Amino acid sequence: FMTIFGRSSISIRITAAVLSVCHHHSLRTMALSSPKNIVVIGGGIQGTSVAYHISKQAPKDVTITLLESKEPAAAASGKGGGFMARSWGDGSPTQRLHELAFDMYEDLATELGLESYRKLPVLSVSPGYVGVQKARKDSKLGPLMPNWLDGDVGRISALGYGADTAQITPTEAVIKMLEKEPRIHLLLGTCVGIETDQGSQRAARKITAVKYTARGDDSAEEKLIPADSMVVSAGPWSCAAEDWFQGAVDLPMEGIKSTSIVWKKPEGEENVDATALFCGEDDRFGTHLEVYPRPDGTIYLCGIGGSDYVPKSMLKDGAFREECDANKSRVRAASESFQEMSSVYKKTGELDRTQACMRPCPPDARPYMGCVPGFEGAFINAGHNCWGIAWAPACGKAMAELVLEGESTSVNLDPFDPARFTPQAGRGGRGRKRRGADVGEQW
Repeated sequence: FMTIFGRSSISIRITAAVLSVCHHHSLRTMALSSPKNIVVIGGGIQGTSVAYHISKQAPKDVTITLLESKEPAAAASGKGGGFMARSWGDGSPTQRLHELAFDMYEDLATELGLESYRKLPVLSVSPGYVGVQKARKDSKLGPLMPNWLDGDVGRISALGYGADTAQITPTEAVIKMLEKEPRIHLLLGTCVGIETDQGSQRAARKITAVKYTARGDDSAEEKLIPADSMVVSAGPWSCAAEDWFQGAVDLPMEGIKSTSIVWKKPEGEENVDATALFCGEDDRFGTHLEVYPRPDGTIYLCGIGGSDYVPKSMLKDGAFREECDANKSRVRAASESFQEMSSVYKKTGELDRTQACMRPCPPDARPYMGCVPGFEGAFINAGHNCWGIAWAPACGKAMAELVLEGESTSVNLDPFDPARFTPQAGRGGRGRKRRGADVGEQW
């Protein structure tokens, strides 16, 4: 090798090796030096987990900013059930996320002192009658039957005995991750774009700053956060990044807006037994309840039915980011359905709160996790559907590895390529094209 354009042969070999690794792992872009200023967009459990694992791994001189539009765990992470199941994957590429995250949560619970984490058994419950009496007489089912399941239900069977099913209250996890890693700077504001400069390749750009408007600033003045790396992890609203990256990625996304309710602990009840229920379709009420008793004695219900489907065009405009109210008719239906199953709650049950949130759903039910093509230092971690809470530790670890080391060694991210729905001709770069090929800023 010989020196070319002032660079040594060693530099040429290193650059070539980096680009080769990037191509091999379907990573469209990669910064050629370690990041110093990292911005994570989205303060839910996914974004917080990314920031947390980056903070644990990054050198001390790296700054980490978590940009959140409202408050930590303001959306689904503050209103989700927090159920996880290690072996409930379907053999698809997301199976690894189930397994790794489940194992990590047990360690994370100790590390953070999470009071809401616990393993618990799970029952499948069909609508009907006399199911409770039969189940209590069964030698295997009897010990799993919760004290509050004493009403009218049909067939009952075991879905899990507590070895590979668990729960967490996600808000607690978010808050305690931020408390554990004080170097994460929480900034309240909404991302509105990015600033870039010429990248290491002719047609590439590199991140230099994240543009945002501060929460509570009525002037809507755009401000800048210096950044050489950014991770978009804003749930269903992550699809707005299509515009920030000028078409380098297409991010099909639908928000599924669903209602959930939380019951107070009944007066006079010392314990609310820890058994979760997955209920069959109840045509009387239009529900398929999921029932999660929590360590604080409350019971969380989702699977209420009547979800609304929010298109990408509305999500880009921030639909339901500030306010996401419960559907009152579905609250009533879920309450009545559950009270048929539990005489305790039929007699003395009182709702603690009603709420709604959105699941971010790509069309193939796989998350977007990886690099943005043509933009060095740009990454996406979004679209985790109903498993965003359950997968959070694994996703945080994988994305931290990708940002800091150039590839994820804990999870194969190839199936989750953010550019998988992007037409090949539109991928990467913002330069003009000639005959469908990227040609940089100038021909």
